[in-house]
Amino acid sequence: MNLRFSRNIPPFHPFLLPNVHNRRRFFSWYVKQFRTTSQARASLGGPGTNSQGNAFVVPGATVATLLMLGVLHARRLYDDKKVEEAREKGIEPEFRPDVKATFLRMLPLRSISRVWGFLTNVDIPVWLRPHVYRAWARAFHSNLEEAALPLEEYASLRDFFIRKLREGCRPIDSHPYSLVSPVDGTILRFGKLNDAGAMIEQVKGFSYSVSSLLGASPLLSMIAEKNTEDESSNTEQESTQTEKSKKSWWRVSLASPKVRETISECPTKGLYYCVIYLKPGDYHRIHSPVDWNVLVRRHFSGRLFPVNERATRTIRNLYVENERVVLEGLWKQGFMAIAAIGATNIGSIELFIEPELRTNRPRKKLLPSEPPEERLYEPEGVGVVLKKGDEVGAFNMGSTVVVVFQAPTSKKSNASEFEFCIRGGDRIHVGEALGVWHNERVSQVN
Repeated sequence: MNLRFSRNIPPFHPFLLPNVHNRRRFFSWYVKQFRTTSQARASLGGPGTNSQGNAFVVPGATVATLLMLGVLHARRLYDDKKVEEAREKGIEPEFRPDVKATFLRMLPLRSISRVWGFLTNVDIPVWLRPHVYRAWARAFHSNLEEAALPLEEYASLRDFFIRKLREGCRPIDSHPYSLVSPVDGTILRFGKLNDAGAMIEQVKGFSYSVSSLLGASPLLSMIAEKNTEDESSNTEQESTQTEKSKKSWWRVSLASPKVRETISECPTKGLYYCVIYLKPGDYHRIHSPVDWNVLVRRHFSGRLFPVNERATRTIRNLYVENERVVLEGLWKQGFMAIAAIGATNIGSIELFIEPELRTNRPRKKLLPSEPPEERLYEPEGVGVVLKKGDEVGAFNMGSTVVVVFQAPTSKKSNASEFEFCIRGGDRIHVGEALGVWHNERVSQVN
């Protein structure tokens, strides 16, 4: 909107006047001149023109817009309050699409996120950095005392978002039978999956499949086939499965002795998952939850919807439609995958184990059925070796991480079985145990 001012009204510089009394007199005169000029300009529209109405056409439209936004915001606060009250009563919120979800599909969220990424990379003057970062910390409840460097040394918002923490701020659980949280965040969902094609509940009333989240995973299918083979003593079926595995280049690439030995020795059959939401004020780096070998990376180019709690209740297939990076491999208990899901203003997902990866790149058209970009890590069958607590990647703001993994399970009551030591809605930090699979440790946690 272009603002026009009358040439009869001089520029308004009241702070150049020597004292407060003169500033007040100047301001009163300035307002009087502005009203006179507005009425004179309105009278040029004709004798039947309502000069007072025309003088306030633009301000009236602005007020109407602000009122509309205020009503929408008030309704959102009311709905969120109702959800909180229901949750306190033990009633879980259900999936319910709304107008906002439809409106978001019309917005160029990928382009908006690229603009935001550009702005966050702009260097901030040194004297202004502490003020900007402290304001951000107050708004999003960040703990600046954990920052590894003085605030003046973070040149841009991006550097501040993915900042390292001081040594010892995130101790890693050293127990050999624990799986730790890869991020700081809030536990949204967790549980056990029946098989590789099972569904993960996004919210009550809507679910998505593991395969749609991780993509076509021959490694997960191979392990599922191995479990089937263990339950059947039919050697002909085992031979058929071996022949099928030779038809896939991916399975052939995994046919090294180390991977085959890991799968064959793995006594586990249970498949588990955990969904963790990172708020904008959380620590944004992703760490390794266990000692494991990352064998493949998949990059899905998708949308960039917000992933906050409200979005999970209103947008279908939220995690499946959004852009994401999936790391997949093996650990001592079997299959392991981490899905880092992008969101609005968080199109940039960085991998420290693959710095050349670029996400949220400009595309002419995004097709939902388009296959992901894959990379097989070298050396073949070993990939990238990560230790528990190692840095893996980072988000530029808050987002969501989904961990899918195998762990010990048994129908015998006296056998060791993986058990979560968390609850929905818990706040968790990097290095804290998500679950354990040792009876003595579980009894201590409970």
